[in-house]
Amino acid sequence: MRTWTDGVLILDDGTEFGGEVGGVSGATGGDGTDGAIATGELVFNTSLSGYQEIVTDPSYAGQIITFTYPHIGNYGVNDDDSEHARPFCRGVVVRDLARRPSNWRSRGDLAGFLDAAGVPVIAGIDTRRLTRHLRDSGARPGAFGADEAAVRAAAATAVPTDGRDLVAEVTTPTPYVVGDADAPYRVVALDLGIKRTILTHLVRAGCRVEVVPAGTPAADILARAPDGVFLSNGPGDPAAVAGVPDTVRSLLGAVPVFGICLGHQMMGLALGAGTEKLAFGHHGANHPVRHEATGRVEITSQNHNYVVLADTVPGGARITHVNLNDGTVEGLALEDLRAFGVQHHPEAGPGPHDAAYLFSEFTALMDMA
Repeated sequence: MRTWTDGVLILDDGTEFGGEVGGVSGATGGDGTDGAIATGELVFNTSLSGYQEIVTDPSYAGQIITFTYPHIGNYGVNDDDSEHARPFCRGVVVRDLARRPSNWRSRGDLAGFLDAAGVPVIAGIDTRRLTRHLRDSGARPGAFGADEAAVRAAAATAVPTDGRDLVAEVTTPTPYVVGDADAPYRVVALDLGIKRTILTHLVRAGCRVEVVPAGTPAADILARAPDGVFLSNGPGDPAAVAGVPDTVRSLLGAVPVFGICLGHQMMGLALGAGTEKLAFGHHGANHPVRHEATGRVEITSQNHNYVVLADTVPGGARITHVNLNDGTVEGLALEDLRAFGVQHHPEAGPGPHDAAYLFSEFTALMDMA
C-alpha cells in the first residue's frame, strides 16, 4: 500500500518545491540506487497522454521526468503500452497523480506501476513554476524525497547527463530477434536504448529484426548479412558513447542505414559533424518539423537533449528536416551511401504518426540495395 508524506524537490541551484512523496519501503530508483531520495537531471515533457510510454522510454536514463500536463495517471496502466521491460528514469514529478484510474484497458494504477518498478514519485508539485524555471535556467540536476536535509545534500552533488555514456545502462546484454523468419527484409538493430514501438513498426514494414548490443562491432553486424541496419534511440550525451560512431562509419556505404534520435546523432558524429546540448531539450508530442524537400510541416513526437550542429554537417550530407521552433537539425540524408536519420520519433509512442512514412523509406532503400 502506497503511503504519502510531505516531501521536497530541490534543484542544484537551491530552488525548492514542496509536495508529497509516496512509495513502498525499500523501493529503489530506476538506476538501482536507494529510492528514499531520487536524484537526476530534471527535464519536462509536454505530452497530454502517453505517460506509461514516456516513463518506460530508455532515453530518460539519468533523468527525472516532470509532466507539464497537470493530471497524470487518469486512465491507469496496462500490459501493452510499456516501451521497455522496465523504466530507466530516476524519478517522476507530477501536479496531480490520479488515485482511481478509469479506462477499459487499465490493469492497474500508475502509482502502483512505479512502485513495482522502484521509481520514486513526487506529487503536488507546482509543475508550472518548475517548468518555467527549467525553461529559463535549462535542464539541471536535482533531487526529491521526504528528508529535506538529505535531499538538499543530494541536490548539491547531483550530476547532469553531460559527458556520461548512459547507453551502457540500457542496451541489451545479448542479441534477440523479433519478426517472422520469412519476412522480406533482414535488419540488424543496434540497441542504444530501443523502444518496443520502433520494433513494432519495423516488423509491420516487413522486417525480421535482430537486436544487438551497442558495443557490437561493424564486422559482426555485417557478418549477419543484413539487408539494412537500424540505429536506435537512446539516452544521454552522444559524444560520450564510445565506439558507436566508429561502428556506424564502417557501416555507411556497406548497407542501407536508418537512425532515429540518438541513432541519428551517431550518424552525424560518424560523418564528422558536432553535437551540442540544448538548454532544456525537446520532450513532447507536438513539435512542428518541416520536411525540406516538400515544405510539408509534420507534427512529431520528440525526446532528446542533444542535437547535431547544422554548420558542422559535411558535404555529401543533406539536411532533410528542420525543427520550426528553434531551427535545429531534425534529419540528415546521404543518398550516395544509402543512409538517413531523423532526430524526432516517427514511431510516436506516444504522439502523432505524421512521420511514419520513414519506415517505408527505409524498406525502399533496402529494395534498391
